[in-house]
Amino acid sequence: METVTLTIKNQPDLFLEADNIAPDAVAGKKAEEIAELHVYVGREQHRLGDFFEVSGNAGATPEETKIVVNGDLSRVKYIGMKMTGGEVVVNGNADMYVGAWMQGGKITVNGDVDAFAGTGMKGGEIVINGNAGNYLGAAYRGDWRGMQAGKITVTGNAGSDLGTFMNGGEIIVGGDVDVHVATHAEGGKIIIKGNAKSRLGGQMVEGEIYVLGDIDVMMPGFAYREDVDVDTDGIKGRFALYEGDLGERHRKRKGQMIYAKLYQRIEA
Repeated sequence: METVTLTIKNQPDLFLEADNIAPDAVAGKKAEEIAELHVYVGREQHRLGDFFEVSGNAGATPEETKIVVNGDLSRVKYIGMKMTGGEVVVNGNADMYVGAWMQGGKITVNGDVDAFAGTGMKGGEIVINGNAGNYLGAAYRGDWRGMQAGKITVTGNAGSDLGTFMNGGEIIVGGDVDVHVATHAEGGKIIIKGNAKSRLGGQMVEGEIYVLGDIDVMMPGFAYREDVDVDTDGIKGRFALYEGDLGERHRKRKGQMIYAKLYQRIEA
């Protein structure tokens, strides 16, 4: 795998829209060609090389290409957007839409990310070694297609509206989450290793939520069923099982109504 290294040298006055920081965009290009790729600051088009030092040549295909991005990227949006393969490593904080609509490959962020990371994600893996903002793995505003496949792991905390309209895939949060988890979800799995506030599973049709810590307020649409033993993704323990959202329409499978499931750990 060939490695391209981008080191930020000039911070944008506003925010930099840099969807070309992805293996698909740089594959088959030499460093000088990568520096000529376009980026936007507001309506103004610029060169990637106006903001980044570029070194190294890309591989022939996205799968053969790794991009390492260094520096404070808290004003840089769309890193890894729609990527289908290869790898991106971000050494610093990043702005919105990291890995948005990605289909394959892996993104590792050694820092925090802002909102909408992994929005509409269809495959691949995102690892965030820090905190994530709002709308992680969710649908874009006005859309109903949230995360469909792939895996997102956050070592820190996550914001509100996690997994909105989620249809598949897996999200693991090592810390706490804010309000509105898996709203309108129709599939997928969310594991919260810390605490959750309220509005978990509102209007949720199908899928699973696991909470290892406390839940401040349980949704009234979720009904307690029983205590069960859980062994999933390295998590073992005794959990209280709730089903819901009972106020929503639900599918039937082999004559049985299918509900979303919410598990809260009661014994490690």
